[in-house]
Amino acid sequence: QVQLVESGGDLVQPGGSLRLSCAASGFTLSYYGIGWFRQAPGKERESVACIIGSDDNAYYADFVKGRFTISRDSAKNTVNLQMNSLEIEDTAVYSCATVSLCVPVVRDGRSVSQGTQVTVSS
Repeated sequence: QVQLVESGGDLVQPGGSLRLSCAASGFTLSYYGIGWFRQAPGKERESVACIIGSDDNAYYADFVKGRFTISRDSAKNTVNLQMNSLEIEDTAVYSCATVSLCVPVVRDGRSVSQGTQVTVSS
């Protein structure tokens, strides 16, 4: 399995922004579909955003459309998640994973990661 490392989580006020990054060493992320997921305490893990294909097609959960943007930085071998207009309900542990499909999102089990905590609070 490939180790992915998330970073960028923090405590932010409602309406604020954060940029999360998903990085890998010895593994070229641009060759694979990558999804961002989140899990809040007591809730199921849910897909947030996904990027896949040679055209970097991006897909979003309805609850983040217009607020979050997923993108690749091939030079840095990262997949980033720009999160704007954050809401208290966005509080969760965010993680990234390799996926074989984005519609629907299907994790391929190739990667493992720890996640990064995002807390939105006033």
